[in-house]
Amino acid sequence: MKTAVFSVLSQSVHDMMERGFPKQEFEARTSRAQALMAKRGIDALLLTSEPDVRYFTGFLTRFWESPARPWFIVVPATGKPIAVIPSIGAALMATTWIEDIRTWRAPDLTDDGVSLLSDTLKECVGSSGRVGIPAGHESHVRMPMSDFDRLKTMIAPIEIVSDESIVRSLRIVKSSREVEKIETAVQIAGRTFARVHEFAKKGATLDDVFRRFQMTCLDEGADFVPYLAGGAGQSGYGDVISPAGPQQLQDGDILMLDTGLIWDGHYSDYDRNFAVGTPDPRANDAHKKLIEATQAAFAISKPGTTAADLFHAMDDVLQSGSDAGRLGHGLGTQLTEWPSIIPDDHTEMLEGMVMTLEPGIEVLDGRIMVHEENIVITNNGARWLSTLAAPDLPIIG
Repeated sequence: MKTAVFSVLSQSVHDMMERGFPKQEFEARTSRAQALMAKRGIDALLLTSEPDVRYFTGFLTRFWESPARPWFIVVPATGKPIAVIPSIGAALMATTWIEDIRTWRAPDLTDDGVSLLSDTLKECVGSSGRVGIPAGHESHVRMPMSDFDRLKTMIAPIEIVSDESIVRSLRIVKSSREVEKIETAVQIAGRTFARVHEFAKKGATLDDVFRRFQMTCLDEGADFVPYLAGGAGQSGYGDVISPAGPQQLQDGDILMLDTGLIWDGHYSDYDRNFAVGTPDPRANDAHKKLIEATQAAFAISKPGTTAADLFHAMDDVLQSGSDAGRLGHGLGTQLTEWPSIIPDDHTEMLEGMVMTLEPGIEVLDGRIMVHEENIVITNNGARWLSTLAAPDLPIIG
């Protein structure tokens, strides 16, 4: 009964929070993009991926799960963005701040919006010019390659070029409203982690723990849970991406749950480790080392610090890290965003960036542990979004 009351109260808090963004937020995003376009000689932006389309429009739907239809947004040099989309999305797009909505009946096996998009780009750019499209790391063009080639031919001599990281440079810095949404998702995850002891016990199967964890996320206010990873094993786990299987939790196991849940289109992404029964001292020591590494990175997180600096702060503590490839990343409308916390990424931290700190360590041969927290960069340092875990492993079961 206490759980039910707590959940109802938690949900009522989220119901009072404003979803979406005011029109002024999208106007500001578009104005910043157009100022950068003018500096770099780009006459229009072409956006095809869900996060980029949503960033400029507020168009939020899970219909992107279907690969059958492409979706396009054109940001002209001046004025509001233009939607060139399948007719099935017109009603939802009309609820956003976008007014110019051009549609076709999709899927069309002979001309799936290409001619309509071509006409729109020519209208915005003229007889010649440059259309920028996100083309760097962690970007992709969401339309068939044959259609993309056809589009380039149809709009020539207009060129499609790299947007020179315009969209990435805008999305990497979050507004206060974006941070609030991410923090709300993080708080939902926190309340869920606090309830793990209700269903994760000795003898419980890992796949059932995963199912019940996702159910609890929804119970605590998540819109949905597109990502849940983890593992369990004696003194550590073998990897952190395998699907959960039917193995039972046993004394000495370390259970890790890493969730990316969504609230109003924004992610949380952090994990927690739990000991089933009395933990192996090596596992508990490893957990303490992970917390120490996280604190070391947090201590130097401020504007001007680079992603590489954060990597080295954690790696210096770990000395014997995991082979995961990076020790954290950006966070926002995607589970993982630019930048990556690796030695070669010299992206500077900026006020408003939201980052994960994710050190990993090998406990013994073939067994690892990872830990993850979420932070936001402020003008004088960093602030925890997730509540930093205690050094000693929490015990369940």
